[in-house]
Amino acid sequence: MSDVIEVKFEDLGLTKPLEKMTQKELREMCMEKLPQITGASGKSKEELVAIIKELFGIEDTEPTPAELNKENILKLKAQMRDLKGKRAELGNRKQREIMRRKISKLKKETRRLAKNV
Repeated sequence: MSDVIEVKFEDLGLTKPLEKMTQKELREMCMEKLPQITGASGKSKEELVAIIKELFGIEDTEPTPAELNKENILKLKAQMRDLKGKRAELGNRKQREIMRRKISKLKKETRRLAKNV
């Protein structure tokens, strides 16, 4: 007799899509309901989602715009952090205002990249 447990995707009782679940939720689900997946506590969210999809034979859908532009978004956010640090050091109100506007434009750009392709 084998100790293999058959689990169907519908039996997991998911309330939201895998991509929308947090890393903590995915880890708990893997440890409680999916004993086939080992080392879940040390894996990232992307790895867990990929393993679960592979286990159940789910085809990946098209990547979201945010996933396509992830590198650009991260670069812009790094720029924003740098500008925020410089803004804190500035004493002149006019220059602080200019920095604030630049940061605001970068925020809008990151939102635009995440929204559109």
